[in-house]
Amino acid sequence: MNKTRASGRTVGGLRTLSLQAPAVTLLLLWMVIPLGMTLWFSFQRYNLLMPGMTGFAGLENYQYLFSDPALWAAMGNTLQLVGWVLAITVVGGTLLAVLFQQEFAGRGIARVLAISPFFVMPTVSALVWKNMMMHPSNGVLSWVAETFGFQAVDWFSSLPLTSIVIIVAWQWLPFALLILLTAMQSLDEDQVEAARMDGAGPVAIFFFITLPHLKRAISVVIMIEMIFLLTIFAEIFVTTSGGPGLATTNLAYLIYIRALLDFDVGTASAGGVIAIILANIVAIFLVRMVAKNLED
Repeated sequence: MNKTRASGRTVGGLRTLSLQAPAVTLLLLWMVIPLGMTLWFSFQRYNLLMPGMTGFAGLENYQYLFSDPALWAAMGNTLQLVGWVLAITVVGGTLLAVLFQQEFAGRGIARVLAISPFFVMPTVSALVWKNMMMHPSNGVLSWVAETFGFQAVDWFSSLPLTSIVIIVAWQWLPFALLILLTAMQSLDEDQVEAARMDGAGPVAIFFFITLPHLKRAISVVIMIEMIFLLTIFAEIFVTTSGGPGLATTNLAYLIYIRALLDFDVGTASAGGVIAIILANIVAIFLVRMVAKNLED
């Protein structure tokens, strides 16, 4: 009897593996082939403008990148962009989640309107902010500034990186709100009511009950957002094209410049490898952070 059951489980397991094998194989090929080609090109002299210069380059592409001030400027801009957007979305998302958890007239409509910017495509969002909100002559922000007697600001010239941070944060704030508001639904109202009866005010309830309850959800928001924020491209391409100078050039946009503007595939591939290593370091750190919060 036991042998029959074991045999049945074995046959069932083999059938399951046979059904999963094509999808798993396709996924591995989808990942391994581009990664392998990127690694191979990163060690080659391959510039489309100089087809005669080919061959194995060793570490020349990496040496060139690490000696290029543009790489360090791009990495600095990337860290600033990720850090500021995370700070704005996590803090703003937490406060908005607490606000939208309260009962008020039109709460359902307000929730839908607050979450809707997340579903706008990045290119469309960037165009709206560039031409309708931050335009130095006809933008809404310029009209507001002039209404109150202030001088209009040319955002993309005088505050380029801040402009990108505002646009990206506007896109990702609804995502943080959605996750944190969902987590708020499981908050024990009896615990909150008991705290109120003991004399706790709104601030004490927020810091000692609400915030600890949202700790895991905040960790998830940080992990997911950081992975995507490392690859921000469309907002920069549409609004500033990495400028003025290198003021808004992040690592993803620098790779684009090297590959599709300078046609230097070898250097661009080396930059891609650096980006992959950086993303994996961040991912390992975030996974450990989330796992630690889940164990608490």
